[in-house]
Amino acid sequence: MAERGKLIVVMGDEDTVTGFLLGGIGELNKNRHPDFLVVEKDTTINETEDTFRWFLNQEDIGSSSSTSTSQRAVLEIPSKEHPNDAAKDPILCRARGMFMAHDLR
Repeated sequence: MAERGKLIVVMGDEDTVTGFLLGGIGELNKNRHPDFLVVEKDTTINETEDTFRWFLNQEDIGSSSSTSTSQRAVLEIPSKEHPNDAAKDPILCRARGMFMAHDLR
């Protein structure tokens, strides 16, 4: 959960972004700039990259760990068209290294 006063952003297909918006994530800042982006077939790579960079440079966007240290995290959600390959997922691979085999059962 984001620390008080911090926003969570989402970039993705219409279904994913809509789900987050329905869940309460998604706002317009005082300049009417959204903290979400619906990526469609005609969305350019430059537009996606520029939006991502813009999000990274905003002080009101971030997440907080259980300590007082503020940090940001990027979480990739697999799409319907391209299922997740757990063996290639860097987050899952890293998590596996943090636990013993019997912890994962």
